[in-house]
Amino acid sequence: MSAHIDSPHDHHDEHDPEHDGVEAIHVTLKGYMTGFGLAAILTFIPFFLVMSGAFAKSGPADALILLLAGIQIVVHMIYFLHMSTKSEGGWNMLAFVFTVVLVVITLSGSIWIMYHLNDNMMPWTMQNARNEP
Repeated sequence: MSAHIDSPHDHHDEHDPEHDGVEAIHVTLKGYMTGFGLAAILTFIPFFLVMSGAFAKSGPADALILLLAGIQIVVHMIYFLHMSTKSEGGWNMLAFVFTVVLVVITLSGSIWIMYHLNDNMMPWTMQNARNEP
């Protein structure tokens, strides 16, 4: 009879819900500190751009701030919410992509409607206001 010594890698059948698809680096203090550092930097850069007046026009500044905000959302998802393409069998990421698509459609549609309402309704209203006695 030979003695079998259990190693940590022998239990492939055991289910560990704490580590389902989550890379170990993100669940450590180092992972949290990395996420905090990235989040702080991604907050400081737009704050500095706005307070210093680095851009003459607001268009490029707005685009850069929105880009950095999007990157910060991804950092929060990975380092603090522990979401990845492997977590929950990929359903978390699928739900996130679906949510992003709905939010983009809603926001872009709302902005488009408000722009066209302003463009089409304001001149008519202002012209009628001048013609009223």
